[in-house]
Amino acid sequence: MLEIGSLVDGKYRILSVVGRGGMSVVYLAINERANKTWAIKEVRKDGISDFEVVKQGLVVETEMLKSFDHPHLPSIVDVLDSEDSFLIVMDFIEGQSLQKVLEKNEGRPVEKERVLEWAKQLCDVLGYLHSRERPIIYRDMKPANVMLQPDESIMLIDFGTAREFKSRSVADTTCLGTRGYAAPEQYGGMGQTDARTDIYCLGATLYHLLTGQSPAEYPYVMYPLGKVIPEYAGSGLEKVVQKCTQPNPDDRYQSCAELLYALDHVDEEDDRARAAQNKKWRRFVAACAVCAVGVAGMIGCRLGWNEQIRQSYDAFVANAQNAPDVNTAVEYYTDAIAMDPARADAYNELIAMMDRDYKLAGDEVQHLTAAFMHTEGGSRTSIDTLREQNPEAHDTLAYRLASDYYFFYTGTDRRSKAASWYAKVLESAHLTQQQRQIATSLHKIGNYYDSLGAGGGKYDFAAQGSTYLDYWKDLVEVTDGDLMERTGHAYIALGLYKDLVYEIYNCTPKFKQAGVEQSEMTAQLDKVRQGLQAIPPADDEDRQQVAAIEKMLTQAESMVNSTFMTVDATAGQTQTSPQDEPSDQQQQETEG
Repeated sequence: MLEIGSLVDGKYRILSVVGRGGMSVVYLAINERANKTWAIKEVRKDGISDFEVVKQGLVVETEMLKSFDHPHLPSIVDVLDSEDSFLIVMDFIEGQSLQKVLEKNEGRPVEKERVLEWAKQLCDVLGYLHSRERPIIYRDMKPANVMLQPDESIMLIDFGTAREFKSRSVADTTCLGTRGYAAPEQYGGMGQTDARTDIYCLGATLYHLLTGQSPAEYPYVMYPLGKVIPEYAGSGLEKVVQKCTQPNPDDRYQSCAELLYALDHVDEEDDRARAAQNKKWRRFVAACAVCAVGVAGMIGCRLGWNEQIRQSYDAFVANAQNAPDVNTAVEYYTDAIAMDPARADAYNELIAMMDRDYKLAGDEVQHLTAAFMHTEGGSRTSIDTLREQNPEAHDTLAYRLASDYYFFYTGTDRRSKAASWYAKVLESAHLTQQQRQIATSLHKIGNYYDSLGAGGGKYDFAAQGSTYLDYWKDLVEVTDGDLMERTGHAYIALGLYKDLVYEIYNCTPKFKQAGVEQSEMTAQLDKVRQGLQAIPPADDEDRQQVAAIEKMLTQAESMVNSTFMTVDATAGQTQTSPQDEPSDQQQQETEG
């Protein structure tokens, strides 16, 4: 570390330490000749095992920043490569990060007016980066990377994950960003990141600021703003954030200029929303008056009202079943749930409609979330009401939704989403023992995989009180016995087999290190091969599953054999190194 009071390069006097990171320390320094303060970022060479790789990244970052000229971007003035450390001299940014602002708010949202002003400044700086001759995609927009200065202007920092946009590329070579704020395409397999990726990250940042709820923390979901803060329901800001954070880049704003225009006109959108809400309210009052007249002659007004709700609920469900398109059906099911959230029919019908093709996509998840998390003021959601007033239906629904997430969801975080729903029914008295066992195992596997990350094999189990041996045992337990009998569904049974084979392929070296023998892994692969013979494919989806698993079995066996191969000195053979772990895109291709 640099000593306080020491002189660097004959002109920078170190005054104090202002920040620390995983690999670096940032100091406040003064150029005594020019009487100007600077920040000096020090990366020590002796604290990093592969410094040359890190240095290469730092050089790319500094060269990038040197070429920028924008009021919301820091300037690099000097780079010093000494024997002991790599020093970057840059603008000293007075103030605090937006993450610190949120922490001081203790979970409370930031005022709309301030967030809007920051959003416009961020749009301006991102637009500048995107409009360069070789566009720069920032890729890590989050509150911690935005500095708020005393005059309320912002400064974007940390360009460690930024990249130049390559028009001829079809995908990024690396998956960088921060979970919760990162766009789906940053996890690989969905094309390369572009300007719309930054728009997603900015939308996630706005969500955190406006709600006080971090999308990087459980339950890792961004609800419509109005579901969290009722005053934003139907507002222009709610629509802006929702459009920014659409899973499909084509459904987002296509440029920062387009987003900036929307931000400049949110008040107009608010006026339209209030007018529409008033119109709905007048219709509601009128409908109530009609209902009051209709039931006035009934002996029990309460019984009449309940019957009216039942008939309206049934009508909404019937209309949904006969709707001309999915969006209309979703609206009817959502209206039914809002009318009587303690009744399970509409929930189950909505889920059935979404998973009928054995796929659960991002837009379908948004429909489910909007319906299940509907609130009428306060914070209690529809699903909360179902749990309190109809616990048996709730537990059955939660188990079904968890299974849909685990086996049908097309997102990269399917296991973690499933785990959060399985957690709701682990102690349920309304599910069968087999269902609870499956929920327990898949809840643990989901949490393991969530921490493993998209590439697998990188999680420090010891730090969490678990080991790869625990992970292995849970994988084996969940696929034990007659899966068709246990799950009652061929597609789910095949999905469990597929996960077991894939994880053997992906984590063989880690399992071996944890003490799992080659014979144990081979026995599980043989069990899967035999199990496939006992599951009659019901349709083309099942047949595709079987074909994918058979392909993975060959790959997994090869991985196990190569990992356990020993050196035969007499035969002159050399040990074969295990293959590199597959990327997210390879995983998706392997999983079919």
